[in-house]
Amino acid sequence: MGDYEQFTERIHKRTGINLSLYKEKQMKRRLTSLREKRGCQSFDDYYNLLINNKEYYHEFLNRITINVSEFFRNKKRWDVLNQTIIPKLLTRKKHLKIWSAACSTGEEPYTIAMIMNQHLSLSNVEIVATDIDENALQAARNGVYPGKSLKEVPEDLKRKYFQENDGIYTVDANLKKAITFKKHNLLKDTYERGYDLIVCRNVLIYFTDGAKEEIYQGFSHSLDDDGILFVGSTEQIFNPKQYQFQTVDTFFYEKQNAKEKTLE
Repeated sequence: MGDYEQFTERIHKRTGINLSLYKEKQMKRRLTSLREKRGCQSFDDYYNLLINNKEYYHEFLNRITINVSEFFRNKKRWDVLNQTIIPKLLTRKKHLKIWSAACSTGEEPYTIAMIMNQHLSLSNVEIVATDIDENALQAARNGVYPGKSLKEVPEDLKRKYFQENDGIYTVDANLKKAITFKKHNLLKDTYERGYDLIVCRNVLIYFTDGAKEEIYQGFSHSLDDDGILFVGSTEQIFNPKQYQFQTVDTFFYEKQNAKEKTLE
């Protein structure tokens, strides 16, 4: 077994994070760069550094979870959610349960909350936002962002939901209250049931095909019948029926029930 393979096995045993489910070439290159930055000659040395240094361990988590996000990322897709998907969901029920999976530093679930509040009171929406990285989750709870993260936020929403101070924007307290942030590992932990909408974007491209299949199956089980999965612009599902999904718009997939209802 090679140096890197031993490292991934030890990380898995200690943390539950299975790096072998990520695309090896990309992940190994990313971690080799980080290892060398910290002056480690081998992955064995790097592992020992991580288990003895909390700061470097969190740096490692940041690197493998790729915390890059912004509000309304790929805005045209969010427009479809706002104008088409949410109104259809609300014809069926007036209280929606939503999961922002691998939410990074919180821009995605806050975007969801802003959109939902255009349709109904946030007291009628349950938004759960999860990530594997505790540092990212804490940043999400803090809700403080640089101006560049808000470049796609419409001006009226920016005025309504953010307080600006010297180019730094803080999320409104009422918006924060609408979201529950908690730690979750998509490759290890159980998936809660009963969701009407799951948003997981620009994350699965880093996983192997086998890992993607497990995650899509998990999302399918988590969704109620007629619920919607919203994925990123590079993550189109080419065999949605395998997961009891059917395509309802580009990057939107509906969970099918026994009667095979569709969003019309």
